[in-house]
Amino acid sequence: MRVALHSEIREGAVGSYRERHLRIPDDLVAVFGRLGIHDWTIWRSGRRLFHLVECDDWDAAYAALPQEPADQAWQRDIGRFVELFRDADGAAGTGPLEQVWDLAAQRDGGR
Repeated sequence: MRVALHSEIREGAVGSYRERHLRIPDDLVAVFGRLGIHDWTIWRSGRRLFHLVECDDWDAAYAALPQEPADQAWQRDIGRFVELFRDADGAAGTGPLEQVWDLAAQRDGGR
């Protein structure tokens, strides 16, 4: 499955956030693999971040991440630079964004 997320970087923290993502910790990469997260890409527009996550089951992976020491350490570090996550309605929350359209799905006979 593929989910999109939206977060925002704290004022003045763009450089530090980008620097931390030059290479994330290898133990966190291993945790992602074990939890079925196959790819995670982040795009930035100003302080806004848009994440595209390819995974087996987002809800299961997201529920398991907080129990992982590698993710706990990562959140302590990267959390200093992230102001908040927003859900599909723009409210604070980590729910995936709403998919509005998909070219491949349309070509394959979907909407």
